[in-house]
Amino acid sequence: MAGPHNLALLLKANPFFAGLGSEAIEAIAILCVSKRLDAGETLFLKGDPGDALYAVRRGQIRIATSGPSGRRLTLNLLGPGDVFGEVALLDGRPRTADAVATEPTELYTVLRRDFFNLLERRPSVAVRIIELLCERIRWMSLRMEERSLLPLETRLAQRLVALSEDFGHELHVSQEELAVFVGASRESVNRQLQTWRRLGWIELSRNCIRVLHPSCLYRPPADEGEALTRDSV
Repeated sequence: MAGPHNLALLLKANPFFAGLGSEAIEAIAILCVSKRLDAGETLFLKGDPGDALYAVRRGQIRIATSGPSGRRLTLNLLGPGDVFGEVALLDGRPRTADAVATEPTELYTVLRRDFFNLLERRPSVAVRIIELLCERIRWMSLRMEERSLLPLETRLAQRLVALSEDFGHELHVSQEELAVFVGASRESVNRQLQTWRRLGWIELSRNCIRVLHPSCLYRPPADEGEALTRDSV
């Protein structure tokens, strides 16, 4: 029972599932099965059916897609404690990106068919999920509006600090990938990074950024809510 117990703890820390309440979360966690991936092994590819929810127990998953030039672009890096695939669990539509293990990785998995069997047995859980989805849509609409007005410096600082909190202060990410993260050009991202390098807040090397002083880069407002949301693929 260690697996379901651990998954329940991860779901309770997830902004989406936390609102379901302990009883519903534990019922979902009982459905979990473990899955192990070797470094470089693919979890799913863009276009594959969205047939499961995943939670990272240990290791790292890279969410990536191909840009117009055919070059691979990283959209997100997911580590221990991260839950992803909530949307695919509910709508079953094709995955929007690839997911590949960057190191030996262990996942908790909840299959869509098992999840829907649970909803049929417990309609109250389905009703609460509908309510949570509506809350999430409202929250994301507000965040998108706010972030569209934020300057590049703030958007980039938020992303670097969030990544350093998840994966340590040495980030193996390219400037092109960062540009995709924050919706800006590579040249604009490079100019801002060079400014922070001269200030001594970061160090730069090929496809690597070392965050030396995260508090100088970005200090979140006291009333800021959740951290950056994970992409649901």
